[in-house]
Amino acid sequence: MRAVVIEEFGVAPEVREVPDPAPTPDGVVVRVAATGLCRSDWHGWQGHDPDIRLPHVPGHEFAGVVVAVGAEVRGWRPGDRVTAPFVCACGRCPSCLAGDQQVCERQTQPGFTGWGSFAEHVAVRDADVNLVRLPDDLDDLTAAALGCRFATAFRAVVGQGRVAAGEWVAVHGCGGVGLSAVMIAAASGARVVAVDVAPAALELARRCGAAVCLDGAALGGPGAVAAAVREATGGGAHLSLDALGSDATCVASVESLRRRGRHVQVGLLPAAQGRPALPMDLVIAYELELRGSHGMPAHAYPEMLRLVTAGVLRPGELVTRTIDLAAAPQALATMDRPTAAGMCLIRP
Repeated sequence: MRAVVIEEFGVAPEVREVPDPAPTPDGVVVRVAATGLCRSDWHGWQGHDPDIRLPHVPGHEFAGVVVAVGAEVRGWRPGDRVTAPFVCACGRCPSCLAGDQQVCERQTQPGFTGWGSFAEHVAVRDADVNLVRLPDDLDDLTAAALGCRFATAFRAVVGQGRVAAGEWVAVHGCGGVGLSAVMIAAASGARVVAVDVAPAALELARRCGAAVCLDGAALGGPGAVAAAVREATGGGAHLSLDALGSDATCVASVESLRRRGRHVQVGLLPAAQGRPALPMDLVIAYELELRGSHGMPAHAYPEMLRLVTAGVLRPGELVTRTIDLAAAPQALATMDRPTAAGMCLIRP
């Protein structure tokens, strides 16, 4: 099969022929119909993820068709249209048994712990725990757009963030996951303040339902951004998300909150890039709540899929471009730039 192969961190990968994957006894192989390009793929290419071993094939948000099934798999057969969370859970550890597969103690992650979906085929472990059946009327591009970004944003806003109608929600960083969060929060009846440094990203945020859009580049540092959010919301956001993952956006998100507000960290903050200095004095004085959000387990997808098929949520509208596999290396190299708004999907 053809795949995007990273031979050296930070050096442009190449598209070349590699052996087809084979299913593990508990797993399947999926023929990839479409796959998303995510900023966490960029982090992996830069060497920020300690699980990655070279040579490596990135990619972790995909939709496709099952083409091979391991002997122990019971619920799936060739021809089934599927997607999967980027965290593939074991289904047996204490966290999984508690329903928290997104923090599985023995998790695997296509595109990180093993080869991923920037390829014609991808292997998925523990298929009976991790595969999600796609509705017949959901096209491949929309299904792949659910991927890491939309599902992660859904759980971050609805599950971890506990959004409520009428609340103010601030979203710092309007790339794929940030725009998804804007759309989901607005559809939940919240009033959304979107923050980004790129005019194109802010325009997309407006289309997704943001009531207020703030240009972070014009405002300056995180203190000025937080002050602008507090002014726009009449005292601060009830819920704020760092959807990018940087010292500046993380601090601005926390400082944007009103008393007893809730911060959810969605964007990656790799240890290799250092630890942000959080305003813990405000966390204490305002009794703020800080939470992480790490994807969404397969058993939680049906609620999101019902809203997508009903037209309440429209992830396909966030797809700003599609490319073929040959263009993926160049697209990967630009994922850290402010112009990388919306979702880029790859067709193998």
